[in-house]
Amino acid sequence: RFNEIIKETSTFIKKVGYNPKAVAFVPISGWHGDNMLEESSNMTWYKGWTKETKSGVVKGKTLLDAIDAIEPPVRPSDKPLRLPLQDVYKIGGIGTVPVGRVETGVIKAGMVVTFAPTNVTTEVKSVEMHHEQLEQGVPGDNVGFNVKNVSVKDIRRGNVASDSKNDPAKEAASFTAQVIILNHPG
Repeated sequence: RFNEIIKETSTFIKKVGYNPKAVAFVPISGWHGDNMLEESSNMTWYKGWTKETKSGVVKGKTLLDAIDAIEPPVRPSDKPLRLPLQDVYKIGGIGTVPVGRVETGVIKAGMVVTFAPTNVTTEVKSVEMHHEQLEQGVPGDNVGFNVKNVSVKDIRRGNVASDSKNDPAKEAASFTAQVIILNHPG
């Protein structure tokens, strides 16, 4: 049954664009703790998993081994800043605070950013994450940043903040996209 599940899952994984050889398949029992942290004596037929990674072939036997073998994603901090806004707040005594996830590049205090498509340009006063001031926000960080002389009416959710001196984001009249629907009710 385990090999049947691997075959079915591999077919699906291939369809959505992933390499099944880069996936660790581990038979486990959360109820009994089999192959979770330690190799199980209840599954002597199971000889372990093998997966291909950028750094070579990795082998293991447990779910914990498989989790430990996950390579962290490469953070594109060398690319131009792109920070789509999730929301914009007006905080008394502080001012306008746009909030969003840094997708590429870095955001720092003192930087001059432009919001697309409105072309509003302003200076970043400070950058925070979880109420702690940061020297810089890097890809993956959900940050709030205080901006000078910008009203909450000037920028809004969906705008993209970018470095005005390094390939600022511009609006596009059209674009081509590849859409993958993973679940459809019909």
